[in-house]
Amino acid sequence: MSVNSYKNNPLSWQPDKTLLKSPIYKSLVDLLQEDILSNQLIQDTKLPSQRELADFLDLNFTTVGQAYQYAIKKGLLYTNVGSGTYVSPNAYHSATISTHNVEKNIIDFGLVSSFEECNSLVVPFIQSVTTSPDLIKLLDYQNPMGSNFQIETASKWLETQGVIPYKNQVAIVSGVQNGLAITLSAMFAPGDRIAVDRYTYSNFIELAHLYHLEIVPIDFDDDGMSPAALKSECLKKKIKGIFIMPSCNNPIGFQISEERRHELAKIIKEMGLIVIEDDIHSFMTTYFQDKVLPPFQQLLPNQTIYLAGMTKYISSGLRIAYLVYPQNFKSAIEKALFNINVKTSGLDAEIITQVIQSPTATKILETKFDKLKEANQLFDNIFKNLKPKRPTNNYPFYRIIRLKDQLIHEKQDTIENHLLKQGVRVFHSDRFSTQTQPDPFIRISLTSNTIERLDKGLKIIKKENNKYNQ
Repeated sequence: MSVNSYKNNPLSWQPDKTLLKSPIYKSLVDLLQEDILSNQLIQDTKLPSQRELADFLDLNFTTVGQAYQYAIKKGLLYTNVGSGTYVSPNAYHSATISTHNVEKNIIDFGLVSSFEECNSLVVPFIQSVTTSPDLIKLLDYQNPMGSNFQIETASKWLETQGVIPYKNQVAIVSGVQNGLAITLSAMFAPGDRIAVDRYTYSNFIELAHLYHLEIVPIDFDDDGMSPAALKSECLKKKIKGIFIMPSCNNPIGFQISEERRHELAKIIKEMGLIVIEDDIHSFMTTYFQDKVLPPFQQLLPNQTIYLAGMTKYISSGLRIAYLVYPQNFKSAIEKALFNINVKTSGLDAEIITQVIQSPTATKILETKFDKLKEANQLFDNIFKNLKPKRPTNNYPFYRIIRLKDQLIHEKQDTIENHLLKQGVRVFHSDRFSTQTQPDPFIRISLTSNTIERLDKGLKIIKKENNKYNQ
């Protein structure tokens, strides 16, 4: 029985013990989620300490601790070392980004596509493959990781990105998201911790929660993730892996500099971390830069799982990505790949292979670069009064607008829904973090609309933004 009275000094959360059922820790998290979704607990509310809540509920201290850890993995809570446990902003919604339920008249700056009008360049290859006498061979269960020709083509292309594609260590998967799911299921167990940039790919956050992994945000600067901050967190916590997007961080848009890559690689090697390298934008950076920066797969080949997606490069409708893994991970990765996929579409893989083998691949690159350059220039011109700073990746797929002082404390849903009513969909920075951050912004995708619709949508945002300048 509790020895303390909380009548005069009530706890911030007082769940009803009579509603708890076995297993207690999961039942306690269910009550927590209900109170969050009913707004009885608002974001950033500091919860009672584990000992206080255990005393209040007359439970074992370890049971409450287990519940808090489970809630952190589900994305309901976050911790500040030395400060306490808080309700996460992401507890109110799914941060997964898609076009589901987006009306056609809405100008969508949320989903990051890749100039879909370029898909017409791929159509002849679809027609060619589907009329080929070898089509029937692409429709069975053979070659679950890709045919020899498809893997050889992938390996040659990966080499142009600075990757070392060792023989029998390349697989074709159904897009980067699918590759991430395979990697997490193969290499991590519930409760494991993964370091990420303080703002990172929201769908990765959701995948980590799905697999009951804990996200550890690491601060960054213009050159990328802070090596000192990474080492500090590794020394404080048992971190097993690290997720990075070196060519173009989503949502900030920075590219990790070569010097920073070597600095991070040194710490990653020292700490023995498994690297998940999502290099989905490398195709563009290697095109417009004079020098190919070394991927982490080249710097740490025995620790890195590398993913290069073809959706942004060739076509978002053809769900193909290349997954490169070290020999020591081979058994676990291939087992997970077979269990999750059985097989990636041989038809999609063959179409992508034929495109990469042709001069059309270069034409797609040239076309998309011209459009990306024009889109970034348009953004700079429309928001020139804000003096927008280009990220270290000079031609990112997305840009951000910092929220003005009057809006910093506004909830994510309030800002997103307001702009949605004006005809544009954007995403608030809360979607890209497990914690409330001091520098909120909205992220704008530059590549999911024609230049005309981009111009129209950006001007709507500018008009709304100017209201707070008056």
